[in-house]
Amino acid sequence: MSGKTQERRGLILSTALRLFFERGYFNTSVHDIQKEAGVSIGSIYHHFGNKESIAKELFQEIETSMTRVLTEIMEIHETAHDRCRSVVQYLFDETETNRAEMHYMLYAKHQEFMPGEKPVCSSRPFTLMKQMVIEGIDAGHIRPVDPNVAAVTLFGGAIRLIFLRLDGVLERPLPDYLEECWECAWRGVAK
Repeated sequence: MSGKTQERRGLILSTALRLFFERGYFNTSVHDIQKEAGVSIGSIYHHFGNKESIAKELFQEIETSMTRVLTEIMEIHETAHDRCRSVVQYLFDETETNRAEMHYMLYAKHQEFMPGEKPVCSSRPFTLMKQMVIEGIDAGHIRPVDPNVAAVTLFGGAIRLIFLRLDGVLERPLPDYLEECWECAWRGVAK
């Protein structure tokens, strides 16, 4: 793929992400994306085929990026405590710097327009987060409870704070809440 082709695909994807964030998936048409990106309609159909394919490509790109970061976190940190805390810090930072991406991952009901995709909570990043919890239970760092319960206890409060931030309820940046949120989450599962 030539550099110009990659650049055009990137422009279409970033424009679509912005419009999905601002208007929602169902309120954004291919013609809206074409107009905002300043490309031809033929270019969009050539590169993606339809709006659903654009949405799927966005989902896969964001999922791949998140998976890469979580894999690095697992490689860098040895304990469940440090791994899971780093995940919460990453999610908070990501929400502040890439709000549209986080909004797309958490708010979009992907199965409505990508029926073949798994629910976001079954995506690779979420399975890695659960794996960190399971390994923490096996290592004796986390109480022996159902891994789903432990994962919700560790990450559920943080994800709720992300929703509150995306909704404009929280005025302060999410990293301001990191220590307090993490302390509550870890106390809930620590052995």
